[in-house]
Amino acid sequence: MEKFFKLKENKTTVSTEILAGLTTFFTMAYIIFVNPAILSLNQGMSWNSVFVSTILASAVGTMIMAFFANVPFALAPGMGANAFFTFVLCKQMGFVWQEALAIVVLCGLLIVLITVTKVRKVIVEAIPDFLKDAISGGIGLFIAYIGFKNASFLKFLSDAGNYIILDNGSAISNSQIVPTLTLFNNPHALLGLIGLVVMIILIVKKVKGAIFIGIVISIVVGIPLGLVDISKVKVFDFHSIMSIKDVAFCAFSSNGMGMLFSDINKMILTSTALLALLLSVTFDAIGTFIGAGRVSGIFNTKEENKLTHQKGFSSEFERALFADGVASCVGGVFGTSSVTTYVESAAGISAGGRTGLTSFVVAIMFLLCLPFASLFNVVPPEATAPALIIVGVLMISSVMRIKWTDYQEAIPAFLTLSVMAFAFNISYGIAAGFIFHCVLKLIDGKVKQIHPILAGTALLFLINFIIMALKRIN
Repeated sequence: MEKFFKLKENKTTVSTEILAGLTTFFTMAYIIFVNPAILSLNQGMSWNSVFVSTILASAVGTMIMAFFANVPFALAPGMGANAFFTFVLCKQMGFVWQEALAIVVLCGLLIVLITVTKVRKVIVEAIPDFLKDAISGGIGLFIAYIGFKNASFLKFLSDAGNYIILDNGSAISNSQIVPTLTLFNNPHALLGLIGLVVMIILIVKKVKGAIFIGIVISIVVGIPLGLVDISKVKVFDFHSIMSIKDVAFCAFSSNGMGMLFSDINKMILTSTALLALLLSVTFDAIGTFIGAGRVSGIFNTKEENKLTHQKGFSSEFERALFADGVASCVGGVFGTSSVTTYVESAAGISAGGRTGLTSFVVAIMFLLCLPFASLFNVVPPEATAPALIIVGVLMISSVMRIKWTDYQEAIPAFLTLSVMAFAFNISYGIAAGFIFHCVLKLIDGKVKQIHPILAGTALLFLINFIIMALKRIN
């Protein structure tokens, strides 16, 4: 284990890696319940089958990252990608779920292709340092916002307006929605606040494993508060496992891959869907690697030099990109939405995770959920949410390196930060930074300073936004 994961070289220990893996797992475990809830809205995809496919896709994808790249990042079907699958591909664009799975597989293959052909490597090299720092800080705000919501610290005020209720129970409104701080008069918010205070105290006191210990304490406190019901825990519940056969490999069925290119109109529709999904998944992963990797030092200057100057998969960053690309295919094969590198991995990295052993622990924990799903289901989001707020605090420090007095840097950096947090979308934040970086260089007559790859990517983002806008009009 020491030799394979190079623990001493990375200045870490087995116990630290295990704690980091547990921390990452508990901060992202919500996906095994949220993902089935979203995908099962598609008729023919049962909750049980998607539950199993989510676990298996997460475990396999994370193991690929652990053993091939040896970095502490975990993977699972992405939030946002699952909503795109259900509400855009199936409900808006009219694909049946088997076709949508086929699109996920094709998108994964394209990601592998652009990784092997070094396109993703060139994209990373083309991003200016100030934008990389803005991406790190933006992801910190993004993660913290998730933490504030999950901790029940926020409530949302709405003025009068018209509402459209979606199939999943959520609503689209034309009224003004304003977030405000809760009154902390309910057990959910109180548990989140207790967990946050405990973690802050432990971190300030430099207690090893502070974030994980804080999560455990929050779970225990949640029992008397009535938020953790241990009576619901069932042992060895194997009932749902075999239902995986209902969705696995359906991407390759007669209703899947074969139907995507059946006529010219379907081909155009498929190409549009692929472009949108490819941009989102690709830049979510790049943003996560840059954000968590630069702040923690995992992808340091030495690694970036390897990425730039050496051939093959010589750097951990490049191996991580390839592992993410291969894993992105896994979701569609197993019968779920696109698998991607999770931004919550930053919680485990903050807890000291530095190698693939952290990822391996996460993968094992996912597999343990198959017969022990109810055990993990009792953990309330308020118990893990404070960890995300703490991670946001740690990651925002990267913005100190940005030259805020230079508008050439300040405007794209600020838009990256703000759009990522306010639009609740990592790839949209990156798109805003890319586009306005190019616009400002054009205005200033410094076209030659725009990297061609960056310009091309910004153009693709613009095309994608235009297509989305036109579809809404129609």
